[in-house]
Amino acid sequence: MAEQVEISSLDIRYASCRMKSKNAEKQLLASILEHGIRDALWGVDTKQGCRILLDGFKRYRCAQKLNIGIVPYHCLGADEALGIIEVLRIANARSLSILEQAKLIDELKSVHKMSHVEIAGHLEKSKAWVSVRAGMIAEMSASVMQKVFNGQFPVYAYMYTLRPFMRINRISKADVDEFVTAVSGKNLSIRDIEMLAHGYFKGSEDFRQQLKDGHIPWALARLKDRSANPTGGTPIERRMLNDLQIVQKYMQRVICQSRDERCQSNDFFAQANLITGGILRQMQLFAKTIRGIHDKSGQTPSDLSTL
Repeated sequence: MAEQVEISSLDIRYASCRMKSKNAEKQLLASILEHGIRDALWGVDTKQGCRILLDGFKRYRCAQKLNIGIVPYHCLGADEALGIIEVLRIANARSLSILEQAKLIDELKSVHKMSHVEIAGHLEKSKAWVSVRAGMIAEMSASVMQKVFNGQFPVYAYMYTLRPFMRINRISKADVDEFVTAVSGKNLSIRDIEMLAHGYFKGSEDFRQQLKDGHIPWALARLKDRSANPTGGTPIERRMLNDLQIVQKYMQRVICQSRDERCQSNDFFAQANLITGGILRQMQLFAKTIRGIHDKSGQTPSDLSTL
């Protein structure tokens, strides 16, 4: 059962383990302004008398902005490590991202000295599940981690553009740091970041320097011009590249529109069920095909060095 506590009594040492989102926080602020804080913040009350917040950092920041001094709070017990475990156990229900899971697991390892086996046992997950997430944090530099968790660099772009690029092309942490620093906080789309990453890591030194100097509009214009007016390749290759761009465009559109609450009619669901059934039947073969093209192209020298 939730209790009412003073916001000033909360220890926010784990705030850096949760991602910030300006848009999500803006919407939450408007909701709290109209309805108040409806969901309790979660934390642990240690035996040393410390009330440590584990979940609800967006609500905490919104309450501060609105000068709300008392907030609803639910205690998960007195053990800090078991409190983190409990937050991880309900991760799916609370929309905890995979990197947030990874950061909390890293806290359990580094601060609370828990082994992968212990963490896996408490979470009822495999050791591999824990190891994958622990490895994500190990491969991130402090600089990149800060920008991703502060919302300056999209987590999607890191997970599905930079991480595969690093694995296939053996890009160093220093190079990734420089790229992320160059494009962070510029409100770039996922597609723009992906294009810039290919140009930065596979292009010329001059192109990389232009990006480091902040000439992002120039860099994007060069890349988009080359994409729109390819100088090489056969007609079949250019047609394939065009089809891949169309697939990517509509995949992103479907992902965004699937969250639109206006798509709720029975007629919509009846037709969507038939179409998605056909898509799912091809999904495994399609994913295997795309992964094969991606891996093969990632290991092949390109002409981006002429940029």
